[in-house]
Amino acid sequence: MEARKIANTCVKIIMPLALGGAILYWMYRGFDFKSMKDVLLHEMDWTWMALSFPFGILAQMLRGWRWRQTLEPVGEHPRRSVSIYSIFISYAASLLVPRIGEFTRCGVLKRYDGVSFPKALGTVVTERAIDSLLVLIVTGVMLLCQMRVFNTFFNKTGTSMDSLLERFSPAGYAVTAVCAIAALLLIHLLLKKLSVYNKVKATLSGIWQGVVSLRGVKNTPMFLLFTIGIWASYFLHYYLTFFCFDFTAHLGVSCALVTFVVGSIAVIVPTPNGAGPWHFAVKTMLILYGVADEQALFFVLIVHSVQTMLVILLGVWGWAALAFTKRRNAPEAIAPAA
Repeated sequence: MEARKIANTCVKIIMPLALGGAILYWMYRGFDFKSMKDVLLHEMDWTWMALSFPFGILAQMLRGWRWRQTLEPVGEHPRRSVSIYSIFISYAASLLVPRIGEFTRCGVLKRYDGVSFPKALGTVVTERAIDSLLVLIVTGVMLLCQMRVFNTFFNKTGTSMDSLLERFSPAGYAVTAVCAIAALLLIHLLLKKLSVYNKVKATLSGIWQGVVSLRGVKNTPMFLLFTIGIWASYFLHYYLTFFCFDFTAHLGVSCALVTFVVGSIAVIVPTPNGAGPWHFAVKTMLILYGVADEQALFFVLIVHSVQTMLVILLGVWGWAALAFTKRRNAPEAIAPAA
C-alpha cells in the first residue's frame, strides 16, 4: 500500500512536469538562448515589470480576504493574515504538484486556526465556480469583440468550433449523459459497501456546506468587488509587462485581454503554473497580432519566468510568516478574529 501511494505521488509530480517540459522543448527547440541576455539587460524595461508586481501580490491578498468571507457563513473565522499566507503558500505548492495548492491552503487553515478541512475545501469549490463563471463571461465578450482573431487561432492550431460540435449527435449526447449517471450510481454503490462510506459521506457533507456558503455571505457587493478586484489585478499584473518590450508596448488593451483570456484557459492543463500550455497559447495569439515568432517567445519565457519567481518568493514569505504565527486552539478558532 505504501509503495502504491509513493508511486501515485511520483506520477502526480512527474507527469505534469513531463507534459510541461515536452511542450516547452517543442516550442524552444533551436531557440538562441544566448540572445536572451541582451534582451534582459539592454532591450527590456524592468521598470514596468516592477510596477506589475504589486498587482500580482494584491490579487493573492484579495483572494485571501474573499476566501475568509466565504468561510464565515459556515461558522469558520480564520485570521486575515493566516488566510493570506495560506494563499501565498498554495500558489507556490502548485508549482510542484498542480492543483495541490487547493488542499494545501485548507490544511494551513486547519492547522493554524482550527478550520474544518471539508468546509474549507467546499468554499474553494465555490470560489473556483465563481472564477470560472467570470472567465467564461469575459471569454464570451472577447469572442464577440475579437471573433476574427479567435477564428485565426482555431485555424492555426487545427481546431474549429464546428468540428468540435459535429463530433456529437443528439444520440451521442444522450448516451454520454446516461453513462455519466450510471458511473455516478456505480461509484455510490461501491462506496456504500466500503467501511469508509460514512467518513466519505461526512466529508462530502462538509464540502456541500462550503459550496452553498455563498448564499449566506453577509456582504455580497463586497464579495463581488473582491472577485472583480482579483481578476483586474491579475490582468494588470500581466498587461503592464507589455510595456517592458518595444514589440508589445503598442498592442493595446484588446490584445492584452485576448491573450490574457486565452492564457487563463490554457492553465487549466495541469502543468506547474501553466508552464508549456500558457507559453504556447499566448505566443500563438501574439503572433496573430503581428509579433514576430522569436519576439513572442522572448515575451512568454521572460514574463512567465519572472512571475513564477514572484509566486515562489510569496510562498517563501508566507511559510516564514507562519513560522512566527501562534496557532489557535479549537475553542478560540470559533470566535471571529481580525
